Amino acid sequence: MEGLNILLLQADTGFLNQMIFPLLIFVVAYFFLIRPQSQKHKEQTKFVDAIAKGNEIVTTSGIYGKITKVDDNSVTLEVSPKTYIRVLKSAVSKELTEEAYNKKSEK
Repeated sequence: MEGLNILLLQADTGFLNQMIFPLLIFVVAYFFLIRPQSQKHKEQTKFVDAIAKGNEIVTTSGIYGKITKVDDNSVTLEVSPKTYIRVLKSAVSKELTEEAYNKKSEK
């Protein structure tokens, strides 16, 4: 009977040892991949909601322009004098206005 208890104890420890490694991999992946990506997404969403008329921006496709009109889901950019294009708000990558640049360099 005592030998059976030792075998059961060894079986439980083997299962526990097998579960620790995948769990450890998940924890590392969460802190190095999932969490930073989630924070970056929240930051981008906050930025897109805060864009306003007059900001100079660049889109994800590399188009530089100045915002002339902001709608619910889109913005109108002036890319050269009297040349306007309309893009989705989600296509705005970053702000190039001097004030925004100075705020980032202060940090």
